[in-house]
Amino acid sequence: MKKVFTNGCFDILHRGHFELLKYCKSLGEWVIVGINSDTSIKRIKGSSRPYNKEDDRIFMLQGCKYVDEVIVFDEDTPLQLIKKVLPSLIVKGGDYKAEDVIGHEIADVKIFNYIDGYSTTRILENKNNDICI
Repeated sequence: MKKVFTNGCFDILHRGHFELLKYCKSLGEWVIVGINSDTSIKRIKGSSRPYNKEDDRIFMLQGCKYVDEVIVFDEDTPLQLIKKVLPSLIVKGGDYKAEDVIGHEIADVKIFNYIDGYSTTRILENKNNDICI
């Protein structure tokens, strides 16, 4: 079975996240999403985050038809989790280079391009209310 792994905070879910997860599912039979714990997010993004608690983020991702498994990790990076689940493929969104992705030495890496107009930062900074949260 081809396991596809992706990870992130998944704090405020938007279409870009779902397009990423759909892409992951198109690449393999089993999609594992590693999500940063609330404690990890606070360390990385500051004390005002996350906006959605860990249990709620898990619940929402488990409800997505493209996700087969959600695993929380407390470290700042998912390296230990990747070593544990040993995916066939790691997918990251954005402007990463494959060789810079955590775990690239363990599994092949695919980069999923951002969907224009969809990002958590844009939602949080939106002053024109052109995106509904």
